[in-house]
Amino acid sequence: MGHEAIKLELIEWLTKLDDQETIEYFKIVKDSKSSDQDWWNDLGEVEKQGIERGLRDISEGKTISHDEIKSRYDL
Repeated sequence: MGHEAIKLELIEWLTKLDDQETIEYFKIVKDSKSSDQDWWNDLGEVEKQGIERGLRDISEGKTISHDEIKSRYDL
């Protein structure tokens, strides 16, 4: 399916959409693509702290590979 067909399909779907949360999400995505605003500034403090903690864990080697988790939990 080409890009134009996909866009038309999405437009048709969006015109029938009643889910306010999904509509608001698409508005945020649209606005984020059309501005020079950094998404980091839209995050709350808890989200920023979580990202910073994750980055710190990575730099300190405190990570587990995807394969190890799959093996550990028989996934």
